[in-house]
Parts: sequence; structure tokens; C-alpha cells
Amino acid sequence: MTAGLAARRPAGSRQRPKRPSLRVERTLQREGYAVLVGMDEVGRGALAGPVSVGVVAIDEACRSAPAGVRDSKLLAPAARERLVPRIQRWCLGHGVGHASPGEIDAIGIIAALRLAGERALAQLAHTPDLVLLDGNHDWLSDPARLGLLAMIDDAPAGPPVRTMIKADLRCSTVAAASVLAKVTRDAMMVDLAPGFSTYGWEHNKGYAAPEHLDALRELGPSEHHRRSWHLTGSGTEEGSAP
Repeated sequence: MTAGLAARRPAGSRQRPKRPSLRVERTLQREGYAVLVGMDEVGRGALAGPVSVGVVAIDEACRSAPAGVRDSKLLAPAARERLVPRIQRWCLGHGVGHASPGEIDAIGIIAALRLAGERALAQLAHTPDLVLLDGNHDWLSDPARLGLLAMIDDAPAGPPVRTMIKADLRCSTVAAASVLAKVTRDAMMVDLAPGFSTYGWEHNKGYAAPEHLDALRELGPSEHHRRSWHLTGSGTEEGSAP
């Protein structure tokens, strides 16, 4: 049956991507992780501004996520902004943490992601039983702390982390966290833009858009740029995506 339907699909048509759901989260809760936190980052590949991490916590009492919740990259800005209050009312807790350009320069992007994630988690009133992290790399857990745990039984531990590739497309908590982080960081860049109008941050949000690169070549970096990066080249991880 499925093969026949696929064969009859018009050439060039695309299957509509599945919407995020709580299927993964409910499975994890049945495993004993009652308070579950979805986490996602934005701004990792930008040239200017902070890297920001959003968190959304749910428990078993939280119903399905508000209609329209998607990975933030798949939503128009106005749609993302409309979702923010609905997400905040829906979930058990939420937060957005940031690491500044200076901190990124001082400790590197991975440690800065961890710092932003820890700051976001600190905004929650509940201690998470598990953090669900988009991707295949656990940048939240501190390797030094894990090494200490191996030597000292009572060393403080962060929350356990489960990574999942494309969790932002599959899991409602992670998609919702990406929306909160994106809206918050975009607003920060728009607020900064009038004082640094040549860089065009109100449009590119600090990413490597052509007008941003042209301004960097002409004026050099501001105090909001990541000065340790190859600012006028292609040394970013997310390119020019706003």
C-alpha cells in the first residue's frame, strides 16, 4: 500500500514534514524522568552578539504543545513572536540564557554554550530529571565535572543529558525552546542595531550577511563582535542564516 502511494505521488512533490510532538518526551517520562527539559541554542555561528540557549520544562501534567510550535528556523518572525506567550503558559518552566561575545572569545564557543545553558537552567524553579539536547554532541555536560565525579563520590553533578539528532524537528520541548531562544536573541540584536547601523543587525541578527561583511571590512569589529573569530571570512558554523 505505501509503495503504491509513493509511486503515484507526482514528480517533484515533497512529503510534508512531521510536526514535533511529545512522543519522545512521554517515552522518557515513562522511563522515570518526570521533569523533562528540552534545550536548543541559537547564535552559535553568528559573528556578533551572544550565543543564546532556550530551555522548556514539562512534567506529565503538561498537555500537547501549542499548535504551530516548530523549530524556530521554520517559522516566520511574526509567528515565532505569537508563540512565545503560548509556550510560556503551556510549559512547567522556561528560560533563555546567554553568553556574551567577550565570554565566547575568552573560553571558546563550546564552553560558552555550556555557560548559556547553565544560565538558562538556573531560571527554572524545578530541577530537571533529564535534559533533551538537539544534535549528537553533549556540549552541556562539563568534562571537568564528569572527571571529578569519577574520582569523588559526592562531587556535584549537572543534570543527565540525552542527545538526539533533529530533536528540534521531532520533540515539542526542543522546538519550543528554540523559539524562545530565537525570539529573545533576535530582539537583543534589533535593540543593539541603532547604535551600530552600518552592520545591519536589525536584518541579519549578527550573522555573516553580505552587508555585515562589507561593514566589517570597512569599519572593523565593534565591541559586540566575536573578535577571536575569522570575521570577514567563512569561519562560522551556520553561515549567513539569519
